[in-house]
Parts: sequence; structure tokens; C-alpha cells
Amino acid sequence: MTPVCPVPHTDLDVVLLGHGSGGRLMAELIDDVIAGPLGMTGPLEDACVLATGSPEVVVSTDSFVVTPRFFPGGDIGSLAVHGTVNDVAMRGAQPLALALSYILEEGLPMADLRQITASVAMAAADADVRIVTGDTKVVNRGAADGVYITTTGIGVRLPGARAGASGARPGDVVLVSGPIGGHGTAILSARERLGLSGDLVSDSRPLHRVVRAMIETAGPAVHALRDPTRGGLAAALNELAHASSVAIEIEESDVPVREPVASACELLGLDPWHMANEGCLIAMVDPSMETEVLTAVQALPESQNACRIGQVTAGPPGLVTARTMIGSARVVDVPVGEQLPRIC
Repeated sequence: MTPVCPVPHTDLDVVLLGHGSGGRLMAELIDDVIAGPLGMTGPLEDACVLATGSPEVVVSTDSFVVTPRFFPGGDIGSLAVHGTVNDVAMRGAQPLALALSYILEEGLPMADLRQITASVAMAAADADVRIVTGDTKVVNRGAADGVYITTTGIGVRLPGARAGASGARPGDVVLVSGPIGGHGTAILSARERLGLSGDLVSDSRPLHRVVRAMIETAGPAVHALRDPTRGGLAAALNELAHASSVAIEIEESDVPVREPVASACELLGLDPWHMANEGCLIAMVDPSMETEVLTAVQALPESQNACRIGQVTAGPPGLVTARTMIGSARVVDVPVGEQLPRIC
């Protein structure tokens, strides 16, 4: 009998951790179970532009269940602020205010809650956003993992901003604001106590100043923005390619990966392109403005290593490829399930 390679079966009756991965399982969950019944159509964005006036209001909401709740480079409190600020910023908006909701498990050390709240306050002040409202619930011991946080962000769109997931056009250059894979690798090392040498620190940081520099420099020439969180660079590029009905070609050697991240992923058999990020973004920009945009963002400390990694083409819609260091091409796909659950 000829052996048959099994195809992952995703018609499941229960929710799996992989449904929160940012990969194919999560896309199927959202498309088939959530978005359809809610009447949500078109490309799904991390934030919504409410065309209610001038300036336009942008709204986003997010939940954070990361474990461990304290990790190198941050904690669940700072991560909640950064993640929501960045989702608002990806629509070309200036974040203004956040709503904050805690779900606390009975038995959570009060010292942990004080530290997390102090971290929220510090991160919000650094991002120049206010915590304006919120809610707190306490659940029975064992019903949660210490603390979960939900945040809702509100901002206003910057003048000239038009960026959206479906905005990429053939000819656009693909830019990243910095090295990839830092957050997911740091979480993995801390969670599993791997004792890996090197500077494995989360890249969690706000990106709205980077976006503002791009928009003030190039305005509507910034066609698409996305922060590659769950599913990493690979998932974000595929989402943009599908939403914009374009192909994307990446130069593998141009993608920045810090040495500690590359070494850790090589040791563990993981792909840094699939590792989560919380402090870098992808931008699709008209090629005529490439130099100006890179010059503007490289002047900022949070994006001083920004660079071009590829281009958008009119190839098969939704196809993402990478040209390898030996000159061949490979398809950049998204993982089916979860390399590392609960990273944000």
C-alpha cells in the first residue's frame, strides 16, 4: 500500500489552544464560527475606523492571557498597553485613551497586582494615553491563571492616513521597523526555564511614534500597516497578501533577526518567522517614498534598525515567497496550530 501523508483535520468539535495561534486554525475559527454569525465582512483589522467625523475615530479591543505574567522585558500589564496602542496605531491613528478590565483569580498575590498595575500606569504614561474607565471581576480559585487583562483603545486618525490591510499594491516596498521574534523567544525561555544564554528579552514597546513618523513623512503613500504578533512575520505577511489580493516576495537575508533569537530558534527547531513580536511593524509603502520613510523612522530609538525586506508583486494573489540565501525560492506559509500558546 502506498503511504499517504496525513492532512491536518481541522473540523473540530472543541476549541484548542491552536485556535489562538494567529495561524490557520485561528483564521478558520474566526471566519467560520465568529465573523460570519456576527455579520462581519471584508478584511478583518485589529482596529476599526469609525467614519463619524473629522478626525476619524479608531477603536480596538484586545485581551491578554500571557504566561508567565512577568517576563524579561515586561509583564502582562505593560504588554496590555503596548498591544492595544499598537493595534490602534496600525490604522494610522494617534492613541488617546484606554479602558482597562481585570479578571482576577482568588489567591493572586496582592503584590503581583500592585506591580502589574504600576506597570500599566508607567506604560500608559510613556505612550501618552490615559486610562479612562474599566472593570474588575474576581473568579474562584482555579477558574483563571492569576490575572487576565482586557483593554479597549481609542484614537484619532492622523491627517493623510489611509493605511489598511487591503491597501498593499504591486510595486510597494515591504519595510520592517526592527528585528523579529524577540517576544515569543523571550516568553518561551522564561516559561520553560530553558536557561538559554544571550540577551533574550521581549521587544514589547509602543509603535505609535513610528507610525506617526511614517504618516507625517509619506501620508497616503503608506498603504498598509500590520504588527506581526501571534503567528509572527509569516502570518502577518500572508494576511496582508490575502487581504490585498497581491503577492509578496521577501529577501530572506534581509529579514533582521537578533543573534540570541536566531540561536535559540535553531537550538529548539523553531522558525523565527513564526515567533510572536510585540514591538515591530510591517509597512507597505510606495517605492517613491522608501528612502524618506526609512530615514524618518531610523531617527527613532524604537525603529533605528528599520529596513526593507522585500516587495509587493502582481503574482498569484495571497502568495508569499522568500528568496533564500542560495538563490532558490520557498513558499512562506502560516503554521496550522500553535508553536507557543499564550504569548500575549
